[in-house]
Amino acid sequence: MSRLRVLFIGGSGVISSACAREAVAAEIDLYVLNRGQSTARPLPAGVTQLRADVRNPASVRDVIGDLAFDSVVDWVAFTTEHVRSDIDLFRGRTGQYVFISSASAYQTPPSRLPVTESTPLRNPFWQYSRDKIACEDLLVAEYRATGFPATIVRPSHTYDQTLVPFGGKWTTLGRMLAGKPVIVHGDGTSLWTMTHNSDFARGFVPLLGHPRTLGEAFQITSDDVLTWDQIAHALAAALGVTARLVHVPSDVIAAADPDWGASLLGDKAHSMVFDNSKLRSVVPGWRAVVPFERGAREIAAWYLADPKRQLADEKLDALMDKLAADYAVS
Repeated sequence: MSRLRVLFIGGSGVISSACAREAVAAEIDLYVLNRGQSTARPLPAGVTQLRADVRNPASVRDVIGDLAFDSVVDWVAFTTEHVRSDIDLFRGRTGQYVFISSASAYQTPPSRLPVTESTPLRNPFWQYSRDKIACEDLLVAEYRATGFPATIVRPSHTYDQTLVPFGGKWTTLGRMLAGKPVIVHGDGTSLWTMTHNSDFARGFVPLLGHPRTLGEAFQITSDDVLTWDQIAHALAAALGVTARLVHVPSDVIAAADPDWGASLLGDKAHSMVFDNSKLRSVVPGWRAVVPFERGAREIAAWYLADPKRQLADEKLDALMDKLAADYAVS
């Protein structure tokens, strides 16, 4: 049987880099198209790198030439303009086009749990999510009208050692080490699903070239569900300290910092628990195996290994000080 030929548009991100490693391990003939400017997550040996700017379709056509693919995955499509460009580029030259959407596209807040692929898509709080919904709508219409071979994949909060769940990169970790209070939205009891990028990759790669994925949407998340307080305490334990948590209403945070607030009101403030049965129906036996406690140790070790990574966001740090002062319980 011939090897699958797959193109990744992007490939150095948190999720895509893990999927590139998994694809190579699965003996997929992997091509990665990007500008070649990121060195944070080097591509694995065996990948064919194509250098072009995906926002310049002519440059993509030039570098691809007459290549055709079993699957094309766009990791960096965020708007309908991006997707329309992909449709024009790859119609007739791929057996599958995979759009990376987001679980934040689901009804927010959800009317019932667990969330499944049939949960309605609606997010009135976050433009990022509405743009992903619009992209999905475009692809569904193209599949129905012309048979364009689209597959939609919805990750939730997927992380590697570089990604601190509370945002601000080192900021929250530094506060923990300094004994300063850490802001947790709401009352800290809402449920959240953390997915290690290696677990996502093992569920994702078998979807590539799979004929029963066309016209379908799949979510890929862990079954490891924690409260936000548990997430904070796991990070603190990985650092060898005890977290001082201060709970602040999400709408108060949103009023103080609209960008931080959008990611809360549009996503993290609401309990999100997922049912991965549909994925398992086409990837039998898959399950996530990395608990967040292990992931937290990876995060702590990565940041502590290099002082250059230990840079706080001064504006965010000051805002956390103010919110903690306003809401700390004496």
